[in-house]
Amino acid sequence: MNVWIVNHYAIPPSLGGLVRHYYFSKYLKQDGHKVKIFTSSKIHNTDVNMIQDGSLYNEMMMDGVEYTFVRSRDYRGNGLDRIFNMIDFPFKMWKVMRTFYLSEKPDVIYASTPDVFTAFFAIIFSRKRRIPIITEVRDLWPQSLVEYNKMSSKNPIIQVLYQLEKWIYKKSDRLIFTMSEGKEYIKDRGWEKQINLKKVGYINNGVDIEEFEENCLKYQVNDEDLERTDIFKVIYMGSVRKANNLGFLIEAAEYLKDREDILILIYGDGTEKKQLEEKCKKFGLRVKFKGRVEKKYVPYILRKSNLNLINIKETRLNKYGCSWNKLFEYMASGRPILCNLPVADDLIEEYKLGVTRRFCSARDYADSILEFCKLPPEQYDTFCSNAKRCAAEFDYKKLSKKVERVLSDVCETG
Repeated sequence: MNVWIVNHYAIPPSLGGLVRHYYFSKYLKQDGHKVKIFTSSKIHNTDVNMIQDGSLYNEMMMDGVEYTFVRSRDYRGNGLDRIFNMIDFPFKMWKVMRTFYLSEKPDVIYASTPDVFTAFFAIIFSRKRRIPIITEVRDLWPQSLVEYNKMSSKNPIIQVLYQLEKWIYKKSDRLIFTMSEGKEYIKDRGWEKQINLKKVGYINNGVDIEEFEENCLKYQVNDEDLERTDIFKVIYMGSVRKANNLGFLIEAAEYLKDREDILILIYGDGTEKKQLEEKCKKFGLRVKFKGRVEKKYVPYILRKSNLNLINIKETRLNKYGCSWNKLFEYMASGRPILCNLPVADDLIEEYKLGVTRRFCSARDYADSILEFCKLPPEQYDTFCSNAKRCAAEFDYKKLSKKVERVLSDVCETG
């Protein structure tokens, strides 16, 4: 098959990446398929733009995968410049796809949200040329804007986006949700009569275990906090934003400030980092913010942990399942996981990887961390071995086979 993957934010691993489609491309290519990724030249959350001249696109092999970077305007944060980028990119993407179509027609297009504008244009492009199209839903957008940004669901802009979302779901030949309860979401929206639920599937995120193990040995971090064996290291890896509710973790840390044998390490960046870091310094909490790290160093860091944290904000989105990238790297590290809120199809509870609990207070959260400190070795080791076994189920080699079956099916049946 000749597969075109269209994703506004398909960032290569060497640039800090959103790597789901990198791994799918890697393993589809190994199985004999031709794969091209169309993505933005502006690399999200960095100052990097892969096109510095007036070129419309730039073809590059990166990390062994073929990328076509489409010229996109620069932006910082989530202001107007990013909105202009989101509007501008699909038009240029269309031009680039049209250029390549003249010489190589794809067998199938695989478009990915949450950028609904890009998905919309990809569907129009595919329908005009009678190419089967799969749309992948990685974020329930615009519902995320309602839940996390406090926008009213009755806002006219949100209402228009809901209609666009429904149209995308309706016109796609297949839908792949990264969360398990995509069908329930469609039912809750009241769209089940207009959208054929038989075409809705589920393929979560994952981890490349072979690469994880290699990077753990090759890319090590010189950090005395990580090397200490006389303390219990609690690690959070990910964004530091309101959606991650890390303020609640910091409140819990206040109840642990006298425990010199416990240290909380936070890896990542975001809009709340500075404020939370200042609070920790002010009150002398045993929390250190390590900043953002390159993906290749993540395996070594997580292997040095004693407990890994998933920290999220409670929203109505939790009922549809989870697809946190860090969860699968946590699994591969073979360390227990503590999550502050239950979600639908909870992998942590299902596979007994640790504990998921809705804490009634920050003290309750702190007590749960203490419970892991006191676990008998046999119980702790069971959590560790369960985590590794679960990671094997979500190895990108296996997930890519699932994607391949969907791609093949849609090419055969349309």
